Amino acid sequence: MAGQQPSPTDVHPDRTPHTTRPTLRGSFGMCASTHWLASATAQSVLERGGNAFDAATAGAFVLHVAEPHLNGPGGDLVAVLATAADPSPRVLAGQGHAPRGATIEHFRAQGLDHVPGAGALAAAVPGAVDSWLWLLAESGTWELADVLAYAIHYAEHGVPVVPQLARVLATVEDLFRTHWPTSYEQWMPGGRVPRAYETLVNPAYARTLRRLISAGAGGTRTARIGSARHIWRTGFVAATAAEFAARPHRHSSGGHHAGVITAADFTDFHPSLESAVTAEFRGTTVAKAGLWSQGPVLLQALTVLDHFDDESINPSTATGIHTITEALKLAMADREAYYGHLDPAEAEAVAGRLLSPRYSKERAGLISAAASTALRPGDIGVTPYTPPLVTRQHTVRADGEGGVGEPTVQQTGETRGDTCHIDVVDRWGNIISATPSGGWLQSSPAVPGLGFALGTRLQMTWLDPAAPARLTPGRRPRTTLTPTLLLRDGSPVAALGSPGGDQQDQWQLLYLVRTLALGMDPQEAIDAPAFHTTAVPGSFWPRTWTPRGLVIEARADRAAIGELRARGHDVTVSGPWSQGRLSVVTRDPSSGALQAAANPRGAQGYAAGR
Repeated sequence: MAGQQPSPTDVHPDRTPHTTRPTLRGSFGMCASTHWLASATAQSVLERGGNAFDAATAGAFVLHVAEPHLNGPGGDLVAVLATAADPSPRVLAGQGHAPRGATIEHFRAQGLDHVPGAGALAAAVPGAVDSWLWLLAESGTWELADVLAYAIHYAEHGVPVVPQLARVLATVEDLFRTHWPTSYEQWMPGGRVPRAYETLVNPAYARTLRRLISAGAGGTRTARIGSARHIWRTGFVAATAAEFAARPHRHSSGGHHAGVITAADFTDFHPSLESAVTAEFRGTTVAKAGLWSQGPVLLQALTVLDHFDDESINPSTATGIHTITEALKLAMADREAYYGHLDPAEAEAVAGRLLSPRYSKERAGLISAAASTALRPGDIGVTPYTPPLVTRQHTVRADGEGGVGEPTVQQTGETRGDTCHIDVVDRWGNIISATPSGGWLQSSPAVPGLGFALGTRLQMTWLDPAAPARLTPGRRPRTTLTPTLLLRDGSPVAALGSPGGDQQDQWQLLYLVRTLALGMDPQEAIDAPAFHTTAVPGSFWPRTWTPRGLVIEARADRAAIGELRARGHDVTVSGPWSQGRLSVVTRDPSSGALQAAANPRGAQGYAAGR
């Protein structure tokens, strides 16, 4: 595994970039994720003969246990992958849809003008578990029991409570004790918040996984996994979760509401494998999920930045930071105006217009020397949607840290910037980038007997029939989950991604500019000072924005920060290691050489491989 964080060392003999750890290099297999246990698990699977999809699935279930404040079985996932047999990028859409009873009219009748950020009323149908099992059946090689053995071990024997998890639990302690007793019982054993690095167990989730395994006795490997999927979607999980969610409980809005999800809604969900949306940047093809995600934001920003020379987009200079920030604002404005779960033909047409060379050139021409102050969607021949713009001033903790890219959690359970991530590439050329999220422990009360909570992905939707991302029963909400696959000459060369809500594609953009345009080493690019704009309506409840907002790490050049303020940016300087949690694996198709790198911020992310 890669080494410890912030003790920079020079890793190149011909130049002196500062990195916290080396980029791993090898030829057998590589894994990188937001938690060392998931990376170690995935590498263990590769060492025992499993492929990248076996490894990613095993690592993902461990993330349920190791990072329960960032993802859970009641959540969702988006992955971009390619197989050794077929290098075409495909998107695994593990985003669950809105329940049948989740109508705009119902939420309005509850006295709500936004979907709450915590509470089961905001739950989309869980898609993560069924999607991972589908991938395992279709593209993996391992037995279900072997894949889940890692997560069962950690759920029964415990995981160390990372400091961020301890902070989240301390924040919601009163909510749990007063309003969510099942969560208090599960996550605060002994009647207190676990301290950092104490051991925390989840025997209820271990029992849930064992019941899924026992459902698959007999038949072929694929049939056994299919039986587990059937039990998840139609058996005890769906019935127990739906019955519990129907009990009124406290939501982040301050009111008590019952969820609308039913057991039948679980049955309705089916994972799908879709074609990726792509764009070119500096000779590399970038593959993303479609307009039901925020993935095309990255593609739009890249096509705009492709009109500038390398020095003008250098993320270490004031000019580069300004240019990148303004490109992101334009792309994010289009996200609010046009992205959503559109009909396939409509989505293809809208994406084609947003990514056309003529349009990107027009958008690039809007970037001036001063910070823009308005939300500026472009003209693509479709009436743009304008969301409510509620101003919120960005805040940073008293110690100067911005949360190392982890969720900002309020006492009500309201969360911003959730998520975890895992990347795997094997020696055969199978590769996957996956971003699991949702269903975190602070999203809604823990379901007794199951060991997890439902998610709140519906908070991504608007309670406005005119919005392309409106709440619609049976349709996926627009998601912030946005993994990335890179290709050259039709062959996959890298899988990468980051947690961070609305910041995910922003932090990935910095990595791509630094590696594809400036030639940085993967670990060097991850370690470099990061920033993001908050001048975009947030995807998380209560959907606020900060006009001209720009958050940047304290390690950035002071003169550059001063120049950015002079240009009109409202700059918040956060902790020196506070922005971004990106990880990546790479593969050279001609030689088979592999690489991996992971984020040092927060001392959780690690790469493993050989």
